[in-house]
Amino acid sequence: MINSIKQKFAEHANQNVGLLAEFSDPGALVHAVKALRKRGYSRLDTFTPFPIHGMDRAMGLGTSLLGYLVFIGGLTGCALGFLLQWWTSAVAYPINISNKPLFAVEPSVPIIFELTILFSALTAVGGMLALNALPKPYNPLFFSDRFVRATDDGFFLHIQESDSQFDRASTAKALSEEGALAIEYVSHDGAEDVNPDA
Repeated sequence: MINSIKQKFAEHANQNVGLLAEFSDPGALVHAVKALRKRGYSRLDTFTPFPIHGMDRAMGLGTSLLGYLVFIGGLTGCALGFLLQWWTSAVAYPINISNKPLFAVEPSVPIIFELTILFSALTAVGGMLALNALPKPYNPLFFSDRFVRATDDGFFLHIQESDSQFDRASTAKALSEEGALAIEYVSHDGAEDVNPDA
């Protein structure tokens, strides 16, 4: 069991070791992703300053689990809000006011609504962090000087070294054929430029 945990940590640490290619615009990036997926590459990721329409489909990504988690969180908040209002009104502090029922749904709606929204929001933030394995204080991609432009005006495609189709020379050549402006090999030791023609 300990060996499997160590292996998972090693795989997670090596997730961003591989080739990083820069493309000129979103269209070129989407085209490159589609072409590389047709060539059999499956462990790739894109980094862009804004969402690109059609990129999820081009990468073959499925539906995110986050929506389902937020729905469950909202239902949990709704149920807790209902139980809180019922328990405080009918069980813990039962006060007979003009012979009205000890618990009624109508005056409880604001609290139920607020707890539904609170739990949904907390689940959305926590789920997003968990599903994206954040925070990541260390990432081999940070060694690339070009990669800082990913949040400004750069469009990057990363192919993991663990991909079954990965071969440093042939993968670099494939990236070059698909229009990559620059290609770097990124590892835990740093980033180095790759010449696909060499």
